[in-house]
Amino acid sequence: MVLKKPESKADIRDKLREETERFIAKGGNVDEIPRGVSGQDPGDSSIFLNRRLFVEPKATRTLVPEVVAAIEERRKSKYRRRSTIKGKTRGPRRKVIYDDFGEPLRRIWSDD
Repeated sequence: MVLKKPESKADIRDKLREETERFIAKGGNVDEIPRGVSGQDPGDSSIFLNRRLFVEPKATRTLVPEVVAAIEERRKSKYRRRSTIKGKTRGPRRKVIYDDFGEPLRRIWSDD
């Protein structure tokens, strides 16, 4: 399988320059527009005001509080912390002892 090499910006610029030169050679004309001039007429209304958004009628919604409550309860139970696991007691855990400057001194096993 042969992958096609992506075009670099320099290649794109060269291709655009060649196309522009070809256009001018065929008798085309390029107008130069000063910086800061907009392509829109100031008298035209905004594009966004001409669009018709939300044309469909407002939908009625049915509230289902018991379904929402059940979903919330499942979500909460999933993330509840369990202090002990059924049938097992927590074993010792490794704990880091720090000095007065916050540097770790040693690790010990603790039953807390």
